[in-house]
Amino acid sequence: MEVQEQTINAGGHDWFYREIVPDAPKDVPPILFIHGILCHSYGWRIMMETVATAGFRAIAPDWLGYGRSAKPQTREFKYTPAAYETALGELITALDLTEFTLVAQGYLGSVAVQYACHHPEQINRLLILNTPLTPAATVPWVMQQWSIPFMGDMMTQDPLLVDRTLEGGAGFVIAEEDLSFYRQPFLKSSQAGRSLMATVKNLQLREAMAQLSSDLAQWRKPTQIIWGMADPWLDGEITRRELQKNPVIDWSRLPEAKHYPQEHWSAEIMTMALPFLQR
Repeated sequence: MEVQEQTINAGGHDWFYREIVPDAPKDVPPILFIHGILCHSYGWRIMMETVATAGFRAIAPDWLGYGRSAKPQTREFKYTPAAYETALGELITALDLTEFTLVAQGYLGSVAVQYACHHPEQINRLLILNTPLTPAATVPWVMQQWSIPFMGDMMTQDPLLVDRTLEGGAGFVIAEEDLSFYRQPFLKSSQAGRSLMATVKNLQLREAMAQLSSDLAQWRKPTQIIWGMADPWLDGEITRRELQKNPVIDWSRLPEAKHYPQEHWSAEIMTMALPFLQR
């Protein structure tokens, strides 16, 4: 059972994705993993291996503008939530996924949750890690700076931005060999930084969260939220209080984990998530 690295064209753009096909696949929908800002598909490596061992096909793409996927100019791709949601739909069509379980995390993970709300017929289950979901969510100052003219231009061209942000959000040291994977796009092309800047500039979080909160109130597919409660950027208790009104949403806590729980807490996440995925 090996991780396959592949590229597919969807909507006129090349998407890079990682995939694991289990040696003994079960008759269950595949699992699609969607990352957040500054991450890419590499961040799902441990969780992908775990679900594949349990018989699930696992797929994790790099968003457009991130990792090894295409990084189009803003005249070709608007980097708005609507543009990302449309692009995700094109990727899902290209991958021929008719029904799947969606796993999402982080800023941009919210776009995947919004896609799920708009296409519930495609969703078997929904698993969410620390992701903006309610109107209380805000863009942290560490990310807001990337959208400021001149300042953002300089900051997003610095590969060490990856180290500072991922370790600051995760709360723990990330191994150098892992950080090197996250830095690679910024070392290869200045367009990685420009894509990051465009994403943050066009997040439209207030409008997106108002709509997403309304959609989640009516959501009826099995859903589990596993939250790193020490997240410095998103308040877990505020999120829990609003979402617990929906009876289909199960809530689990990781008391010490922060914004990127999959980096250091994958084993704990999967202990909670596997029974939900296999139910």
